[in-house]
Amino acid sequence: MQIHGWKLRASNSCGQKGKCSARALNDGDAVASHEHLELVRNIGIMAHIDAGKTTTTERILFYTGRVHTPGEVHEGSAQMDYMDQERERGITITAAATTCFWRDHRVNIIDTPGHVDFTVEVERSLRVLDGAIAVFCAVGGVEPQSETVWRQADKYRVPRMAFINKMDRAGADFGRAVRMIVERLGANPVPLQLPVGSGDEFSGVIDLLTMTARFPDRDDLGFTWTDRSIPDEYAADAAAARAAMIEKLAEVDDEIMQLYLDEAEPTLEQLLAGLRRATLANALVPVLCGSAFKNNGVQRLLDAVVDFMPSPLDLPPVEGWRPKDGEPESRKASEEEPLCALAFKIVADPYVGRLAYARIYSGTLKAGGVVLNAVTGKKERVNRILQMHANKREEVKAAHAGEIVALVGFKQIRTGDTLCALERPILLEEMVFPEPVIFVAIEPKTKADSDKMNEAMAGLSEEDPTFKVMKDPETGQTVISGMGELHLEIITDRMQREYGVAANVGKPQVAYRESIAGHGSVDYRLERQAGTKTQFAHVKLAVEPAAAGAGESFSSSVSVETLPGEYVKAVGEACLQACGSGILAGFPLVDLIVRLEGGSFDEEASSDAAFRSAGAEAFRQAVQAAKPVLLEPVMKVEVVVPMDNVGDVTGHLNSKRARIIKMEPRGDVQVVDAEVPLSEMFGYATQVRSLTQGRASYTMQFSRYERVPDRIAKEFAQRYSGVWTRS
Repeated sequence: MQIHGWKLRASNSCGQKGKCSARALNDGDAVASHEHLELVRNIGIMAHIDAGKTTTTERILFYTGRVHTPGEVHEGSAQMDYMDQERERGITITAAATTCFWRDHRVNIIDTPGHVDFTVEVERSLRVLDGAIAVFCAVGGVEPQSETVWRQADKYRVPRMAFINKMDRAGADFGRAVRMIVERLGANPVPLQLPVGSGDEFSGVIDLLTMTARFPDRDDLGFTWTDRSIPDEYAADAAAARAAMIEKLAEVDDEIMQLYLDEAEPTLEQLLAGLRRATLANALVPVLCGSAFKNNGVQRLLDAVVDFMPSPLDLPPVEGWRPKDGEPESRKASEEEPLCALAFKIVADPYVGRLAYARIYSGTLKAGGVVLNAVTGKKERVNRILQMHANKREEVKAAHAGEIVALVGFKQIRTGDTLCALERPILLEEMVFPEPVIFVAIEPKTKADSDKMNEAMAGLSEEDPTFKVMKDPETGQTVISGMGELHLEIITDRMQREYGVAANVGKPQVAYRESIAGHGSVDYRLERQAGTKTQFAHVKLAVEPAAAGAGESFSSSVSVETLPGEYVKAVGEACLQACGSGILAGFPLVDLIVRLEGGSFDEEASSDAAFRSAGAEAFRQAVQAAKPVLLEPVMKVEVVVPMDNVGDVTGHLNSKRARIIKMEPRGDVQVVDAEVPLSEMFGYATQVRSLTQGRASYTMQFSRYERVPDRIAKEFAQRYSGVWTRS
């Protein structure tokens, strides 16, 4: 018999040789219907770039029968990397969704990017997923972007499991990768497997639940396998690891704890049930290992998805509020509940127009039906419902609770909009995305390209909330901004290929910010003649710094008798609007507190417009008195460099105003962690290759904004004041 996938079916020869229990997509439809939500798994694959996410997904599709031949990233044949830019660069740029079946369970998968420039794709995917597989490289362990996506999963309390991939690579170290999960992520990993060998000698995995060793058959790409006794040289380590696994599980699960205290050996069923409870509670992270590229360990990973990842029924009802009165509202994962769905991604498809990817939390959505967009208050008709496999589409008549589908027909929809039943509206919490840190000026080469460029930028900004477009009021230039050099490179490449736009693109510029270092106050009186009418407004305004990342706020301690509410509101709106353009170089002002402390008005001469003008000028003068400062984005940089070149690389980083945080050996290389201003990192890929004869690599992600040194700030202000004024 088969017990939760951890024992082979009795029909599989003599129990020595196994074959995966994949189901074809059409065969599984009846089994994993909307009546069986417990058989649904919505998971994401997340990791640092080049950890093997897409290769793992390709093997999952192969073993589940979704595809007949697994695609390879290095060959540009991966099913999930369907964009030209992805196949040319060998990286994932956009999150791709697909569906497959394993052990009669429907598994909806989103393969997410690993590059920091496309972290928005991970953010919005984790917002709608029920569970996630974190893939780690057995050599690199927990790398910078792994930390970022892990924190994103923490934010949404997504249950996770870990897959230590690339055990076949030289320098692979399973134990070290597990320790890094503890040290860098603060997680509680529990290994369920041990590798048999590593590097070139990696041949299989030891299952600590069944205490057997599994070796894939290389002749059929690991589609079949052989289960054997644990090799003698690994027996002691396996016994110790199993005892540690049970002890760690007992610490977080009462039932296993009772068995542990009674000195009773847990059965397989009890261990699986306990691990599932602990995983769903985010108390443990099951850890498996293998090599997706070498077709080793992925089927056990699929078993673990079924056994430990949540179904929609395992999660609490989705919470929101009623749009009209703001009262709390919730929806259970049930077809009987009113419709509630979240549009988490918008895509401009060249064949069907705008696609809105949506997670259905409750109810049923039928093709041709009408829904309410709770954000805009508009009714929209759903023309078609599509089941997606990367960029391939399969039309369905309806979508039910627990499903992830693409919808066609919406005219006004944005990322994060809530779709719901007309008679029972609900508004879910919107998604918040990071602000861009880099920008470039762009202009069409010909007049004919102008309209196409506007269309392209409108479509791309709808797809990607971290891609912004603005018009510089001083120069009239169009400025586009994004999360990094690669991000903007991909954007401009897509403009040319998909929209046929020929454009000139300027050099990348850093998205600086401005703030204040001290307190400032001003008593400002506006008295002027406008035609035959006199304008009067009097305000006492104070500004002070706020905590980093706190944003901008306005408050008033003025009584209604001193200033009517409409005048206070006008001053507040003028001050917050004025934050859009600082006084040093025109960059947005951030992290400051504005207080209205007094003022006066004239019943005949005062107006909203007068107080808006007075508020804006008083704010400017108060900021000028509060020691304005320039802020620059600082990046967290990790450079992996050969031992022979460490001195050259660290010296070069120091010349870039870098702050070396730490250095640690990793096999035969050294890992240098540093913090470096983004303005110093342009072209670094070429520079570090030149320093190390192409042997070093680096990753970079945004850390925080930090004050620019006074000397550089003065030079900057003299050079750019008034050039990049923001509206």
